[in-house]
Amino acid sequence: MDLPLIRLAEVDSTQAFLRRNPHLGFCAVLADRQTEGRGRQGNRWESAAGAGLWLSAALPACAGVAPGMVLQRAMTAAAGVLDPEGRVLGLKWPNDLVAWRGGRLVKVGGILGEQVGGRLILGLGVNLRSAPDIPGRAFPPACLRDLGLAPPPIQSLAAQITKSWRDLEREFQPPFRWPEAGAPIRWEEGQGTCLGWEPDGRLKVATSAGLQRLSAGEVTGLGLDG
Repeated sequence: MDLPLIRLAEVDSTQAFLRRNPHLGFCAVLADRQTEGRGRQGNRWESAAGAGLWLSAALPACAGVAPGMVLQRAMTAAAGVLDPEGRVLGLKWPNDLVAWRGGRLVKVGGILGEQVGGRLILGLGVNLRSAPDIPGRAFPPACLRDLGLAPPPIQSLAAQITKSWRDLEREFQPPFRWPEAGAPIRWEEGQGTCLGWEPDGRLKVATSAGLQRLSAGEVTGLGLDG
């Protein structure tokens, strides 16, 4: 059964809207513009009206699936809708939507998730037709249009993505992951060599202090070392 889809011209945040309205049950909300959208670790994520996809969905909680893995599967499923042939889009740990452009990794979107009662609320932001100008980012913003991708009309796109989220207990494989095993990486709290992505969504890293398994909430500023 497809989720009911609510479309709003403007909202502070689709994620906040669903948190404020638990009586709506399982549904999705799409906004033409967000005024207070947020990304991981409190980062703001905004664009002009009609330039991006701002979508949240309240779904039944995924029993037995680690929270970090739920987000990775949800982002990978969304990437399959945005890039059906799997030519361009991939996943940057822990759950960013990225692509290679001019030999550099660029960020196209991000996803958040939280469990509120018996509902899993996923919030997805994707730059479709333009990207905000944010200087100084290790992974600068980009949009699908710049990457040669032309998604369907936004309401159809939202419906397809929420449909792809109905079975997140199933494993999804992105066309590529960054960092891959062997990549030297650094973050604000340390540096090391990526050894791979763990089944629970953590990142396994070899550091001078020994083996570490990084969780999304404890890492900021992940980038390529050197």
